[in-house]
Amino acid sequence: MLLQVADIHTYYAKSHVLNGVSMGIEEGEIVALLGRNGVGKSTTLKSIIGMTPPQAGSIRLKGREIMGLKPHAVCYRGVGYVPEERRIFPELTVRQNLAIGMKPRQKVDDPWTLERIYTYFPKLKERDRQKGKHLSGGEQQMLTMARTLIGNPELLLLDEPTEGLSPALVEMVIQMCRDINRKGCSILLVEHSIDVALSMARRAYIMSKGQVVFQGSRDEIQGNEEVRKKYLEV
Repeated sequence: MLLQVADIHTYYAKSHVLNGVSMGIEEGEIVALLGRNGVGKSTTLKSIIGMTPPQAGSIRLKGREIMGLKPHAVCYRGVGYVPEERRIFPELTVRQNLAIGMKPRQKVDDPWTLERIYTYFPKLKERDRQKGKHLSGGEQQMLTMARTLIGNPELLLLDEPTEGLSPALVEMVIQMCRDINRKGCSILLVEHSIDVALSMARRAYIMSKGQVVFQGSRDEIQGNEEVRKKYLEV
């Protein structure tokens, strides 16, 4: 098991947002986290990365406790986070944005170097000297993912990676995720589109009101009309 989340409780001030969330991700998996807006999906990712530290429970990466660590320390242990807001540096060039994601003195087999990133994302190579604010939405999403990958994560947390993108760019993101996964990076994916999520993930967890209420394979979720109506459909 690569990641084990056990009974975590996360609060915003006095508001109890995550109420005993548990889940696990094996090495090499793409796992989706599904549910309606406001049920705690993004907070789960932020709890794992350390942005909203849980007040109880356990989060283990490859058997080592990471709950309570600062976000940069969690990243150095092999977790990458792509936020929904993208958060590129608009006044920095593409190359400068990527340089910020590098981890000095990191020892990794087959690392994501700048050259490898540009081979994989040729559009970013074309925009090498352009500032982030001049990129299109799709190019900004590429840059956010590339900046995270250049830190060589073993686990990638993706929060709504296709939000606001055209159908063509959605397909591009799907293919990127599949390719990244084939190169050995596990993915925990929050995605508003059930079809998009299940086109990548072989299994999923469904959340409601800060709890995991169902887990199952792609086929089990697609075939369970009652669960879809109760927890997923608007």
